[in-house]
Amino acid sequence: MSDSMKNTTLFGIVALLFVMTGLLQSWNASLSILNMALISAIMALGVNLQWGFAGLFNVGVMGFVALGGLAAVLVGSEPVPGAWSAGGRSILLALVLGAATIVAAVLAYTRMTPSRLRSLVVLGILVAGFFLYRGIFDAGVEAVEAINPAAQGNIGGLNWLAAARDSEAQRADLFILLAWPVGGLLAAGAAWVIGKTALGLRSDYLAIATLGIAEITIAVLKNEDWLARGVKNVIGLPRPVPYEVTLQNTPGFTETAIGLGLDPTTASTLWVKLLYSGLFTAVLVVLLVLAQLALKSPWGRMMRAIRDNEIAAEAMGKDVTARHLQIFILGSAVCGIAGAMMTTLDGQLTPGSYQPLRFTFLVWVMVIVGGSGNNFGSVLGAFLIWFLWVQVEPLGALLMDTITLGLEDGSDLKKHLLNSVAYMKFITMGLVLLLVLRFSPRGLIPEK
Repeated sequence: MSDSMKNTTLFGIVALLFVMTGLLQSWNASLSILNMALISAIMALGVNLQWGFAGLFNVGVMGFVALGGLAAVLVGSEPVPGAWSAGGRSILLALVLGAATIVAAVLAYTRMTPSRLRSLVVLGILVAGFFLYRGIFDAGVEAVEAINPAAQGNIGGLNWLAAARDSEAQRADLFILLAWPVGGLLAAGAAWVIGKTALGLRSDYLAIATLGIAEITIAVLKNEDWLARGVKNVIGLPRPVPYEVTLQNTPGFTETAIGLGLDPTTASTLWVKLLYSGLFTAVLVVLLVLAQLALKSPWGRMMRAIRDNEIAAEAMGKDVTARHLQIFILGSAVCGIAGAMMTTLDGQLTPGSYQPLRFTFLVWVMVIVGGSGNNFGSVLGAFLIWFLWVQVEPLGALLMDTITLGLEDGSDLKKHLLNSVAYMKFITMGLVLLLVLRFSPRGLIPEK
């Protein structure tokens, strides 16, 4: 069997899984899994850029995804009345002063001759800047968080059009789509800061550094209520597609649904999810085409040469650190876009849901199973692994119910087997990973 035929067959098998889910369970369930699989495929592409192209071991995926979610709040949500005048400007000024303090300290350290005076000057800049920053920042935060803390207490977003609308009108808001590239830019900016400090480290130390910085990012989102309400969560974010209620109240839509033999409620849910699928597919296709063009370009060949032998690449005059920073920023930006898309799909930002298992380990399994270094392999792995992650537990429950039919109710063995259903997905992920590494070590669609 040729490689193209094999790859087509693998994608066909995964597509069949989604079709069977629609036929045997419901199309709503199938489309829900598909939408998150599309977002997961974009995350896997970002990780594949870093690891498959350049060999960068980044386990801080969760942090960049969270920054993308934050962008959806800062761009797409309505502004909080009075927040900027009460303390928003003070917070912004404090952040600028904090950055200026760091820059001033670095300049003093690099431009002054080594001496006790240099140490005192740098220390004085840092101490004075810290107290000035905290004085302005804390006052601004206190003023913002005092504004209707039960429902708001944050600076809000930039979606002035949403604020000007009738609150009773539920309709699509395309302005939220701007949050997707902004999420990529926010993640790229954070990646530049992280990369300038951590990319000189060895791979294992880089993994520790990126994991730690990701946890710091999540901690900031959870504790800084003025930014995105912390663990109180931001709900009711605008959507780029119509609301189900709006469709159900549209005579043309209900007539069409009834004409097709569908209940208008079910039809509206399916149509909304199909629209989301179309948007996510468009983004995935664009990113996949760009990744393929990059892979086959001289730049892509250079990145793989650096990945395979950094010393030889340096001997050829390549700036390895600069190229690593470049690919690290690009991969992180893709993860940020995926994070913004996911928050848009959910309609809310919940920092407590950003768990390493879901957004780091799982994405890495997708890349390894699909085929590290192969963009199509990463996409295939994302679809397969996310499908299994969602479907294994209900299928495991059905299996255990069948196995324990003959056991007496209340028996310890029956309780143990039924309680083990919650761990089926973890066992399955480990089993799939072991099988792929044993029989196809380079993934289902290996890099050529």
